[in-house]
Order: sequence, then C-alpha cells, then structure tokens
Amino acid sequence: MSYTEADYEKAVIAVFRDILGYNYVYGPDIERNYADPLYVDELMPALRRINPGLPENALGEAVYKLRSLESGTIVQKNIRFMDYLQNGVSVNYFHEGERLSALVHLVDYENENRNAFTVANQWTITENSEKRPDVIVFLNGLPVVVFELKSPSREETDASEAFRQLRNYMNEIPCLFAYNAFCVMSDLATSKAGTITADEDRFMEWKTKDGSYENTRYAQFDTFIEGIFDKIRLPDIIKNFICFSGDRKILGAYHQYFAVKKAVISTDKAIKTDGRAGVFWHTQGSGKSLSMVFYAHLLQESLKSPTIVVLTDRNDLDNQLFGQFAKCSDFLRQKPEQAESRKHLKNLLAARAANGIIFTTMQKFEESSEPLSVRRNIIVMADEAHRGQYGLEEKIDTTTGRIIRGTARIIRNSLPNATYIGFTGTPISAKDRSTIEVFGNYIDVYDMTQAVEDGATRPVYYESRVIHLKLDEDVLHLIDAEYDIMAEHAEPYVIEKSKKELGRMDSILGAEQTVTALCEDIVKHYEENRQHELTGKAMIVAYSRPIAMRIYRKLLEIRPEWIGKLGVVMTSSNNDPEQWHEIIGNKRHKDEMAKKFKDDNDPFKIVIVVDMWLTGFDVPSLATMYVYKPMAGHNLMQAIARVNRVYKNKEGGLVVDYVGIAGALKQAMNDYTNRDKQNYGEQDIAKTALPKFIEKLEICRDLFHGFDYSGFIKESATDLTRAKLISGGVNFLTAVNIPLHPAELNEDGHKAALMVAEPPIAYGNVTNRKDTFIKEAMLLRQALSLCRSLLTSSQRFEAAYFEAVRTLLTRITGENTPLSLKEINARINELLKASIRSEGVINLFSGADTDFSLFDPKFLEEIAKMKEKNLAVEILKKLLAEQVSLYRKTNLVKSEKFSEMLSRAMKAYLNGMLSNEEVIAELMQMAKEMAEASAEGKAMGLTEEESAFYDALTRPEAVKDFYANEELIAMTRELTDMLRKNRTIDWQKKESARAGMRRMVKKLLRKYKYPPEGMEDAIATVIGQCEMWTDN
Repeated sequence: MSYTEADYEKAVIAVFRDILGYNYVYGPDIERNYADPLYVDELMPALRRINPGLPENALGEAVYKLRSLESGTIVQKNIRFMDYLQNGVSVNYFHEGERLSALVHLVDYENENRNAFTVANQWTITENSEKRPDVIVFLNGLPVVVFELKSPSREETDASEAFRQLRNYMNEIPCLFAYNAFCVMSDLATSKAGTITADEDRFMEWKTKDGSYENTRYAQFDTFIEGIFDKIRLPDIIKNFICFSGDRKILGAYHQYFAVKKAVISTDKAIKTDGRAGVFWHTQGSGKSLSMVFYAHLLQESLKSPTIVVLTDRNDLDNQLFGQFAKCSDFLRQKPEQAESRKHLKNLLAARAANGIIFTTMQKFEESSEPLSVRRNIIVMADEAHRGQYGLEEKIDTTTGRIIRGTARIIRNSLPNATYIGFTGTPISAKDRSTIEVFGNYIDVYDMTQAVEDGATRPVYYESRVIHLKLDEDVLHLIDAEYDIMAEHAEPYVIEKSKKELGRMDSILGAEQTVTALCEDIVKHYEENRQHELTGKAMIVAYSRPIAMRIYRKLLEIRPEWIGKLGVVMTSSNNDPEQWHEIIGNKRHKDEMAKKFKDDNDPFKIVIVVDMWLTGFDVPSLATMYVYKPMAGHNLMQAIARVNRVYKNKEGGLVVDYVGIAGALKQAMNDYTNRDKQNYGEQDIAKTALPKFIEKLEICRDLFHGFDYSGFIKESATDLTRAKLISGGVNFLTAVNIPLHPAELNEDGHKAALMVAEPPIAYGNVTNRKDTFIKEAMLLRQALSLCRSLLTSSQRFEAAYFEAVRTLLTRITGENTPLSLKEINARINELLKASIRSEGVINLFSGADTDFSLFDPKFLEEIAKMKEKNLAVEILKKLLAEQVSLYRKTNLVKSEKFSEMLSRAMKAYLNGMLSNEEVIAELMQMAKEMAEASAEGKAMGLTEEESAFYDALTRPEAVKDFYANEELIAMTRELTDMLRKNRTIDWQKKESARAGMRRMVKKLLRKYKYPPEGMEDAIATVIGQCEMWTDN
C-alpha cells in the first residue's frame, strides 16, 4: 500500500498537535461562512485576551478594519494586513460618550500563552471557485500560513507541483492570501517556505531547530515544522523577520533568523563592555543586506531605540544599501537618512537623543579635537568590515614626527562610546588583525558550502583564457608583482608603493594589440557559449577607466550592431575627455543603466565596469564575468560573487579569466572554512564541469544504445534530417519493447555505425529508462552551460541532440503542461540555434503553426500517418488525457466513460496485449467518439453545459425508451435554467444548502416522472452532475 498525500497530511497535523501543542480542527466540522477565511470563533476571544482593557466596540472596530482591507491587489491588501499583524490596528471608538483612540493588538508578542495556535485541514474557502487547501495554520483566528502538500510516493508530483497549486489558489481564492504571512510547500522530501510574491527558487528550507548548522544537508519535515512553528518562534518570525521591500515580500531565512538573534545579544553585551559586538560573516549573495535590515529592526525594541550609523567605504555602496533600507522603511518604522558631510552627520546625531538610521561613508570622518557624539546608544554597522577599517593604533611618522592615525582610530575618536559591529560577505584574512581589534570575533558564520546547499546562492566556476591573449613573460611577471602587493594590507603606504612600482601596468594591459586580442576572444567566447545562457547578461571587469573605454570602442568596432547591447558603467571626473561624457553619463544615466541591466528582457546585455557594481549590485540572471583586472582577497571574492545569485535553473556563475587570477583565488580560499576549501577550492571548469559533462554524455549515449542518431551531428545534415532524428529519438525512448538490434534509420537505407557501440546499461523498463534519460539529460545540459567553450563541435552537437529530445519528451509526457506543438517547435529551434548555429527552421510537427484540435479529422490523420508510432501514441494519450481532465470538471458521464476507455487501452498496450497500430486505432476511435459526442449536442441545439446534463439524464440507455427526445431536451434545459437562476454561494459552502439544491432538482425531475420505474439509480447520476456543475 502506498503512502498517500492524506497519510502525509495526518503526519503533519500530528507534529503540530502532539509535539507543538497546537489545537486541531477538521474544516468540515466547523459551521462557518465559506466566503470568510477568518476563524471567527477564535478571533474574538483572542482579541479579548490580548487587549483586556478595551471594550467590545473597540475590538469590533478592529475586526471591521480586518475584514475591509482597502481595495487593490492581493499584495496591496497583504501590505495593510502585515502592518496590522506586526504593529496593531489603530481604532477610534466611543466610551461613555467620549471619543477615544487605541491600538488593538492582534498577537501578543510578549506572552505566547495568550495566543491561540490552531492547525486545520480541509478548510473550504469559496471565492472565484471553491478550494480546500491541505493545511492552514491559524494564529488567533487569522490564517497566517497555508500548507500545500504532495504525496511522497507519487513520482509525477513533487514540491514544485505544490508551488503551482499555491499560485492557483492565489488566483481562485485570493481572499485567503490577503491574510497570509507565508506559504509552505512540501512533499516530505522537501519542505520550503516563501511569501506570496516569491518565485519558486526563493522558497527556502528551514534546516535547524536551535540555530546550529550541523546536519543540515538533508532537512527533515519535522525539523522544518518544529523549527518555524514553535509557539515562541512563529510570532517572533512574523513580527521581526517578514518585511516588504517595495512590493516584494521577504521572509527571513533560517540562517538570517538565528544570526541576527545572536548579533542582538552580542550587541547588548558589547554596550556594557568594550563596544565590540563582533563580525557577522554570511557569504556573498546570501542576503546580508536584508540581514542588516532585520538586525536594525530588532535593535529598536531590544535596545530601546538606539541611533544606528551605517558605515560604508564607497558612495555607490552607500547609495545601494541606503536604497535597500529605504524600501523597508515601513518595517523599520522610520525613514533612513544620508549624511552629506561631516557637519551634516554631526547635526543628524545631535538632533536626537535616540532613534534614527543614518548612512555615511568613512570619508566623512576626519581628525578633529572634538567627537561627533559621546552618546552610548549609538550602534555603528560597518558593511564590508574589512575594507578601510585599519589603523586602530597610532603611528609616528619618523620623518616629520607627526602622529598618523588610521581610519579606524579616527572613527573611534569621533564616536568614542558607540558600539561597533561588522558585516562581511567574505572571511577576515588570517593576516588581518585590525578587523578583529575594531569589531571583535565572529558572531556567526554562514559559509559558501552551506549557502549553496541551502539554495541561497549558486557556485561560481572558473575558466582560464589567459593563453588567448598571448602575453609575454615580462607582462605576466608584472601582473604577478601586482598580486604580491595586493596580498599585503591596503595601508596607505602600500597603495603608494603599488602606484610607483606598477605605473606601467595600465599602458601594458591597455596596449592596442592586447586589447584587440582580448575583445576578439570575448566576442568569440560570448557568441559561441554565453549569449544564449539564461538572459545573456555578462559583465567585463576592466583594469582601469581608460582601458574600459578602449574595450568599449574595440568591441563596437568588431560588432557595430552591439550599440544597444553594450554599455560602460564607471565613475566620472571633471578631467575626463569630452567624448567620454556621453558614454559614462551622470548619476541619473547610471541609475537608468542599472535599471536596464536588471531587466532580463532589456537589450542591454553586456556591461563594462572598473570598480562600480563589483559590490552590492545584484542581477540574479547575470551568469558570466570576464575578468581583465588583477584582483585578490576579499575584493576578488566580492567581485566574482556578482554571478553567484540564484535565478531559475541557473547551474552556477562562470568567471572567465584573462589576467591569471587562479592563484589569487586559491589564496583567498585559504581564509574560508575547511569544507569551503574542500568543496570550492578547485572550481576550474576543466576539472569540474567538463568531467561531469563527459560522464553524463556517456550515460545518455548508453540509454540510446540501439538507435543511430549520428546523422544529426554531421555538419551537412539538413533540418529535415535533424527533425526526423529528434522525433525518432523520442519514439525510441517511449517504445514499450526495446528492439534487440540497432535501428536502421539512415536515409540511404544502409545500416550505419552507431554513435555508441557498447552494450546498454540495464536501466529497467521503458518508464524508468525514459525518466532516467530526462534526469541525466538535464544534468548534461547543466554541465554544458558551464563548459561549452571546452567542447569539440561534435560534443556540442551531440549535447544539443539530447537536449532537443529531452525537451520534446518532457513536453509530450509531462503531467502538468498542456501540449502545444507550436511551442515545442519554437523551443527546439531556439536551443538548436544556440548550439549548432542552425539558420533553418526545424518543423517536428508540420502544420503546428496553425491551431490544431483533437476533434479535427485532418490533424488526427496526420498523427496516424506518423512513422514514429510510439511518439504518435504519446501525443494521442496526452491530448486525450487533457480532454478527460476537462470533462472531470464539466461532464460527469463523459469523464467516467472516457477515463475508463483511456486507462483500459493504455494498460493493454503496456502489457503487450495491443501493438502500436492497434492502440493508435483505439485512441483514434476514442477521439472520434469524443468529437461525435460534441457534435451530437450541438445538433440538438445544446450548449456544452446543457449537453453535460443531457448525458446525465440519458446515462441509462433505456431512458430513451420512456421519453421522446424533445422531452429529454426540455427537461435538460429546464434543469440547467433552474440551477443557473437559483445558484447561491451557499451550495458550495454549507451541506444544508446543498441538500436544498438536491431537493429542488428532485422536485423538478418528479414533474417529468423521472426516473422511470426500476431505474432509481439514474437520479444519483443527475445529482452528481449537478454537484459537479456547482463546484466548478
């Protein structure tokens, strides 16, 4: 016996009820209005407990506001609700003739015992249609969490199907999601939480109950539930770790939750001791900026409204971080401010005794005889703590005798009683004593390995193309010298030394011949390997501003048509040549460029940068970075992290190296955790992605043993040949009986040498073989996306073939996507153009550019004539299954009849009782019967809706012996008309109303003396059809 979705639902409820102590209710047992998603029986008693001093009319006003969330989109309503949930509902009411105001709290965030925690299943909601989400978690009668579960034992459903179901619910019953804190999708193997605005790839697991990162690789479903829904933790998450960033709703991930809680405790301790709260290291791309927002929010209550100073070392980073905080100002309950100068910073600090979030750069601090503020309730949050935070000690210049104070000492002197916390995306170097002296030790470490395992980031891969520039030994030695200097701390004297010793670097890397070789190789690499990867976004990192401009001009010289595709983003200077101004532009122009580059559909695809956008700038779809600038340490790691963001099916980011950063990468990895060094110390695609590609290519070849697809790989192959081989490959994989001898598919009729001559691996039956191929071909595609440039033409063609077959196979046999032959043609042409530079158009299905119908005899004739009989079976089965699925919502009789026919035919086929030709004939007959049934209804003048009731009334064939057809048609129309006129929302909600509907139907049928004597069972079919019509 299989473990069903219902069994899993019971297990989930058991964790809530038996371990966490939640109340449990079964939805159908509760008498309620199905149009109201609130659990009113719990809401009012909870409000009385939480707000004991307020009268009933004040609580009633709060409930009225809850029920009448302002009109607008589901997101706009949810923004209002979350404000109520986190901060309370402001109400006006009259008491003893006096008009008063108060704040009605919906949740007691101090005493969890005053809150009501309830879990419910099969809780019906009626709006655009009737739906019953699997599990809903109520907090004080508010449906704050919706669970969608999928059976762990059904291969065709998984957590992704649960995500799609949640999206469907948002369209069908949006009223429920106006009151939602977050959603959960789970199939036992995978449990993830996300908000109503989150894409599937932003739903995250919760892998710990206590905040440790041990044993988190494979999270258990009970760990997920106990970790989030503990009665103390759930309200804490709702109040302090859910915020809106503009219209995007953010749910803090488990690593953010526990790290921020630790940081607040550490800060409280530091205020009372040495003012060093510690260093918060969460690897780049894992949400550090939002962690800073959550930390600033939590500090307000924990530390009684401190003033927060956010410190960065660059204007662009200051603007980016300020922008993030500004988007979350409602959550923070205050608007952040930017200091424009030291004087302005001093005024901002002096103007308040508490509160305030002030952004400033290090450059605004300068030596002064008096501090900016001596208050103790100032918290300094330094972003990228290891940059510029050097020189806590004072040094004496031996030449002048002048005391030299480092930046860290100057900042400390300016805010002597403040508490300092550092945030970083890269580890503190083992040589770096200054950062620890300023901030203290690590508060929390969330390393690269954990971030990738959790799906918070993607791995970054490396490809060296230094050899393509043909740099001589002297230049390479000069570059090595720059790496040596960067390996030392960036104290001012080191920077000066670098300028003197490496003054020639700009002229060498900017030489005409070298820049030409670089640009020619970038064009070749991008066009052949990266322009079709995801959205085609790429970043070129230039050594200097003059070199950036030379690269820009050279690329346009090689590819003039790239004028709208290519851009430069870098700082500007008054001394810049006049011709630069139009290209670089002002601040508004740079902001516009940023907006366009973040837009996946904008034609702006390739950006050239020097320093800007290398930290704090996120474009999730960016997958390629070309490096033409020596970098090391945290600067290097932060730069390459631009390509590690999560985006759809992105396998990872690719860094293409032209200046030999491999050694610097390895050196930088020395400061990472041991498992990071083990897992990501070697990310050269030649040693990682390429071996994986070859392994998966061999597996796909084995799965195709017995089928000759070599014609596809020939440069001379026509598009017709390739189309036949793609559909032939799908036909081969979907065969019920594997041929013992290789198929002979060459156009000349002769047996050809197979691509693989080894005997096939035993992959079991056809279903397992087909599923194995889909999985392995997907892994092949992922490896191909990284190492395409290292492959031979033959390997690329072969991989393109397997991907084309995978795409067609997935679309035809997939459970959840409607079949569109036109879309399949378009998708396969797109991927083949990316792989084999085909300019022709492959038509796997001729005539697919026009609409086709299962009821179109011409279309069915084309399918019947297909040489690929297994493929024809799959297409017919898919189209018939789609029609049966439609009947399940509209026509009870046809649904049962054709579902049984399809199931019987396919079972006989899979058991070898029917040949390809025989099962095709049966399926064609079934399609013909469907078409005839549809035509019969139209011939009688019945609509599709009326036809369904006619079918129900005439299900016992003998019924037609007792009534004239005109009588049956009249009965059908009267029944349909009566249901339409009397339809009420209560039919879907209340059993009593449903019973009334059944009595009404029976009364009408008695008028026609239906059913005939001896056919009493017929009425059950009619009632069943009426209920189906009501529900859908």
